[in-house]
Amino acid sequence: MHDQADVVIIGAGVIGWSIAYYLRRAGVDVCLLEQAKVGAGASAAAAGLLAPLGPLNGPGPMASLLLAGCSLLPELVAELEASSGLQIELEQRGALRLACETRAVARLQRRLAYWQPLGLQLSWLSGEEARRREPLLSAEVEGAVYAPQEGQLRARELLKALAWATRQAGARCYESCEVCGLRQRAGRVLAVQTKTGEEISCGSLVIAAGAWSARCCAWLGYAVPVRPVRGQLLSLRPPAGLPALRHLIFGRAIYLIPRRDGSLTVGATREEAGFEARVTTEGVAWLLAQARRLVPMLTDATLEDSWAGLRPTTPDGLPILGLLPGWQNVLLATGHGSVGVMLSAITGQLISDLICTGRRSPLLLACGPERFDSLTSGT
Repeated sequence: MHDQADVVIIGAGVIGWSIAYYLRRAGVDVCLLEQAKVGAGASAAAAGLLAPLGPLNGPGPMASLLLAGCSLLPELVAELEASSGLQIELEQRGALRLACETRAVARLQRRLAYWQPLGLQLSWLSGEEARRREPLLSAEVEGAVYAPQEGQLRARELLKALAWATRQAGARCYESCEVCGLRQRAGRVLAVQTKTGEEISCGSLVIAAGAWSARCCAWLGYAVPVRPVRGQLLSLRPPAGLPALRHLIFGRAIYLIPRRDGSLTVGATREEAGFEARVTTEGVAWLLAQARRLVPMLTDATLEDSWAGLRPTTPDGLPILGLLPGWQNVLLATGHGSVGVMLSAITGQLISDLICTGRRSPLLLACGPERFDSLTSGT
């Protein structure tokens, strides 16, 4: 098989599909290549948080990107639900970020002071006030930050809807299609080569392969500093008759997400485990213990499911977005860590605009590949 496209995207996760979605809206011919099946990677494993405060310690490039992403995502979700008929379940329920001991209270209050300049509607609650909002919270809770704008969605449904709508708009996606090399000349990638001997010619190439992006960049002589960090998650069914949680709940180390069907998503571990995307008894036990500390009544909950994903993580916590130095038509869109869903829409829009117009948004300046020495000089 020989195919060609204006833009070839390596990686059909939520980032790759979002870029393809916005490119198709601009009339660009797009082809995606996925080494496994759509939904087999980190995107489908994600919890689907729309909670920008977690990674932030105040204003800065990541804050600007996350706030822009969380502002754009509801618009994208509305479009996708209308066109696909899928229920992505975006809900801005509000979140309670909890502190369970005196030192934790002081730490959370310092973070609240960092967050206040972001312009969000945040308030401090005593432990008693937090329990009035959520009666099931532990008596150990001594304080909380209430963030009414935070929420969640179903990441798997977002991915399905993006894939469906983008395919309907004319994009092509080849699954079980492992890339093995790039045909290149004079600072341009001309075609992508696959293990089955196929070749797809491209005008531009986007590497959006998540934790596997380093392998693609190695073909171009670069060492991209993206590593996999494993996250394990659980789905619990609370005991019958127990009042449902009304808010997202964040402890220092985990979160609890109440879903429309009555289940509760619990996440997530953060483990240096290489490319082993598997669930462990240790990870499950740790998540359950942390969940019970915040909501003791979960002792009798039923464990319905468990899964794991690999977050593509960078040394400075910012994604890598933009043109690869030394290459005229190769762009990176990787390294989103645990916020890929939150940044999916804004990444899609910004990378699409960069390809179509050549203009680099100010939001991309701090995220450029050139900030890493390993991406400014080939090996």
